[in-house]
Amino acid sequence: MTRILITPRSLTALRPAELTPLTEAGYDLVWAKAGETPTPEDLNSLLPGCVGWLAGVEPVPAEVIRAASALRAISRNGVGTDNLPLAECEARGVQVLRAEGANAIGVAELAVSLMLSLSRHIPETDQSVKSGGWLRKRGAEISGRTVGIVGMGAIGAHVARVVVAMGAKVLAFDPFPRDPGLHPALFSFVSFEELLRSADLISLHAPARADGVPLLGAAELALLPPGALVVNTARASLVDEQAMKAALASGALGGYGTDVFAEEPPRDLTLAGDPNVIATSHIGALTAESVSRATSIAVRNLIRALGPSAGAPA
Repeated sequence: MTRILITPRSLTALRPAELTPLTEAGYDLVWAKAGETPTPEDLNSLLPGCVGWLAGVEPVPAEVIRAASALRAISRNGVGTDNLPLAECEARGVQVLRAEGANAIGVAELAVSLMLSLSRHIPETDQSVKSGGWLRKRGAEISGRTVGIVGMGAIGAHVARVVVAMGAKVLAFDPFPRDPGLHPALFSFVSFEELLRSADLISLHAPARADGVPLLGAAELALLPPGALVVNTARASLVDEQAMKAALASGALGGYGTDVFAEEPPRDLTLAGDPNVIATSHIGALTAESVSRATSIAVRNLIRALGPSAGAPA
């Protein structure tokens, strides 16, 4: 049978029914270790003989693609491809396919959840009550605030619609602006610098920069209003973690909510363990609905790219 590798943690842990069309099309599924991010060494041992790969967010060095001589298509169960060596894929003629829009609602809802949790001090209040305390810390409402959204793709646009419905005004930055259909009194595109200087709360929904330079370094964080909140459900590389630690330690920022880290899970807990940080374990797209949508789209993309296997039943 022709082989397809499955590596996303959400799929190897549960092996959902949405993968069935691949076996019905005659493909033999090869599985990474259940619930774990495969290493490059794991990938080198799993990929030989695989013509397709349903891939997650695991980092993929160029040499892994060079060694996968049978590989014809990689289908992501999401939209991000900065973990893949795209130049090597193009040179080898390996198609890279994306599950466009599949995770947008799940990631957007987590971003809004982090905004609310930071604004109302929910984790520390919860811990206080559970430990016998009765912490009552004054919070802030989303309504009436200015929310800055960096990146207005499907996720950013959904966040914008939700916070506008909650009574916020949105300032957005995107190098390729698209009208989200919101009233101009409540939504406008501005320069990146104006967004940084004006927003009470910033939510990042942009791809990683090709040069690897963070969008929010020390200079950019210094432009934010005192007590501003930052949410990152996009890419760890968008934020300089050392600069974020310094800004939180100085009291310049009110808090940071992040679903992404430079190392996952982080061994250095000075950022994740900061009392002004709410940290989640890369769960933005980990909802039943998002996983189902993304898997179905990724499977369809693979079958469309590869066609049925020679081993498919007649």
